[in-house]
Amino acid sequence: MEQFFANYPLPFNETDIASSLDAIRMQNSQVQFSSDVLKSVFSCIDLTTLNTADSAFSVREFCNKVNRFTDTFPSMSNVAAVCVYPVFAPVIKSSLVAPGVKRAVVAAGFPSSQTFTDIKVLEIRKAVDFGVDEVDVVISVGEFLDGNHEFILEEIRLIRDAVGEAHLKVILETGLLPDIQSIWRASLLAMEAGADFIKTSTGKSPVSATPEAAFVMLHAIRAFGVVTGKKVGFKPAGGIVTPADALLYYSLVSVILGDAWLNPQWFRIGASRLANHLLTEIQLLESGKCNEIAFF
Repeated sequence: MEQFFANYPLPFNETDIASSLDAIRMQNSQVQFSSDVLKSVFSCIDLTTLNTADSAFSVREFCNKVNRFTDTFPSMSNVAAVCVYPVFAPVIKSSLVAPGVKRAVVAAGFPSSQTFTDIKVLEIRKAVDFGVDEVDVVISVGEFLDGNHEFILEEIRLIRDAVGEAHLKVILETGLLPDIQSIWRASLLAMEAGADFIKTSTGKSPVSATPEAAFVMLHAIRAFGVVTGKKVGFKPAGGIVTPADALLYYSLVSVILGDAWLNPQWFRIGASRLANHLLTEIQLLESGKCNEIAFF
């Protein structure tokens, strides 16, 4: 594995990251973001309901809100996907009919990833059999921290095979990784194993998405693309609540990877509360009304 990592030397240190992030934040503070930009961000949301109290009824009602969205907001594109626990794959298959909105599940022992690899594979295959378009999984964080990189690579490859034609998003749980080199290496392993997207976090750990982790992951995507010619998507998730939060990640993608990534095919935001806040801000920009929108 060391030879593999040698192909991707870490090109910066923590001081470089802090300086670059300061510059991007300064640039953002001087730009007046438009409702069009916020609408673009909205269209990249993976709208999630991942609660212990979720039920078939509540997930069906959640999907119905998404189905009604463009009737209520005809000037906007819908969210990119609806993401639920795998047991609800049949529910979103039958209930989610909004054009273009993907059916996504978390799987493989989410959020801890602490189960048998064959159980992870079986769970994914059952979800895929119900027609999901996308599967979000977590790396075996403990094994990664112990340096078992070959295990991580092989397990994700097995998961990749189980996912089949669906898209695979691999969650690094960056808040549990101790330094930027760990985030860098986890990103590279996930992409080498076949991830279509790499994702920061589950939202279930004390530390979720951070701009610093995003900076490292985005540069890893760029470096991997240079070496392999493969294009990989990016998904920050967890703790992204306000439009300002989302716009920072949007800007990081634009600066590091380019505007070609700023669409749902290559950029997603995992969020449950962000959508309503974006809708409220768009309404304020377009009409001057400051009534809080609580559609979802």
